[in-house]
Amino acid sequence: MHTMTSTELYLRLLGHVKPYWRMFLLGILGMVVFAATTPVLPALAKPLIEGTFIERDPVVMQWLPAAIILLFIVRGLSTFVSGYGINWVGTRLVTDLRNAMFVKLLALPAAFYEQRPSGQLISKLTFDVTQVMVAATSALTIVFRDALMIAGLLGYLVWLNWKLTLFALAAAPFVVGVVQVLSVRLRRSSREVQNAMGSITQVVDEAIGGHKVVKLFGGQDYESRRFDQEANHVRRHLMKQAVALAASAPIVQLIAAFALAVIIWYAMGQSSAVQLSIGDFAAFVTGMMLLMAPLKRVTDINEYVQKGLAAAESVFRLIDEEVEPDQGTRALGRARGEIRFENVSFHYGDPGRLALEAIDLSIAPGQTVALVGPSGAGKTTLVNLVPRFYHPTRGRVLLDGHDLESLTLGSLRANIALVSQDVVLFNDTVAANIAYGAMNGAAEKDVVAAAEAAHAMEFIRDMPQGLATLVGENGVKLSGGQR
Repeated sequence: MHTMTSTELYLRLLGHVKPYWRMFLLGILGMVVFAATTPVLPALAKPLIEGTFIERDPVVMQWLPAAIILLFIVRGLSTFVSGYGINWVGTRLVTDLRNAMFVKLLALPAAFYEQRPSGQLISKLTFDVTQVMVAATSALTIVFRDALMIAGLLGYLVWLNWKLTLFALAAAPFVVGVVQVLSVRLRRSSREVQNAMGSITQVVDEAIGGHKVVKLFGGQDYESRRFDQEANHVRRHLMKQAVALAASAPIVQLIAAFALAVIIWYAMGQSSAVQLSIGDFAAFVTGMMLLMAPLKRVTDINEYVQKGLAAAESVFRLIDEEVEPDQGTRALGRARGEIRFENVSFHYGDPGRLALEAIDLSIAPGQTVALVGPSGAGKTTLVNLVPRFYHPTRGRVLLDGHDLESLTLGSLRANIALVSQDVVLFNDTVAANIAYGAMNGAAEKDVVAAAEAAHAMEFIRDMPQGLATLVGENGVKLSGGQR
């Protein structure tokens, strides 16, 4: 499968944002307004110092407090609008991706589930996709708002004194170097955290699903050790991220501190030569101090981006999986039920180990057939070929004379009922489990008729809400026979 570059991943994410472009633009507009008002803060430092404390200008003393209040009202509103807009889009993005992943999971072939633990798949829908939102919200906020703030503040500082501003820009290459070194490590550790979270989910899922077996065979200590091992695995990878991030912050701040010290030293020299007024000097230092916060966030953006891109890789890899092949063009109506296996062979992975070899079998409509044999003889495999959960390696299976491969999956499976040796019930009502899937919404009399035909209505009538009774996860509220 093609490994997407960072640019391709981001463009694909933005493609999912496109339907919500109006709200996205509203959020961006809020950021632009917030960033545009930032240079006004150091600009107010000059009249604050000179007009209020030195010249005691009554006009300045009147309008300045009102200007400060108005400025922060505008900044507060723009912060709310940008935060609401971007997070609205981010949560929509996560919901859309989750839905796309779930729809894909329902369409994947049986072989896919055999190769991947269910915990890993659940983790993709619960954990990985939320990391994508980080890239779509936090990172975008930093890119638009903080980048614009830095540009606005630098523009103001250049206007005040371009020589001093050059000192500030001299530190930029060192900061970029530190960020690039950390990028690879952060992306790799983010992938490892995602995989480890999937392992934790798997252990929890197995322990909860098999809690009776765990208790009966005294497996509590063993399961606890498994969980502790996986939890520590996650902790180790999180610490790798923490070390990288903890090292980056002081390094970047030290570089910025050196630049600021040189700037203050140089500015003091200029001020003494009457090239900078006291108000201009205060405005410049204020602007420099305001630059520190967005610069710090811009250096931190790498954390959000790498986590988000690693998660996007995981999400899109699932979305891009091949679905069940369905090249059949013939829509089968009500089948008579004649099934014929013609020289059918099948293997799972290794071609040298056939699960079925040259099977010829004919089953007439209405005939009851029992497949008898030791475990591993291929009984389940043979049955799984009928609904096309698998496809014959050689030979073919026919239903009423039609090759199963020529039939549409929907019409084929509409003619098949399955009662597995592993009972599968959904955490829903009795009625919903009886009239499941394509039969959902069937009339109550039809549901009752089906339950009576299965001799289940006798105990269903004794339940608290009858057909409306919730059966619990996998029918946990029912006895084994009732399930």
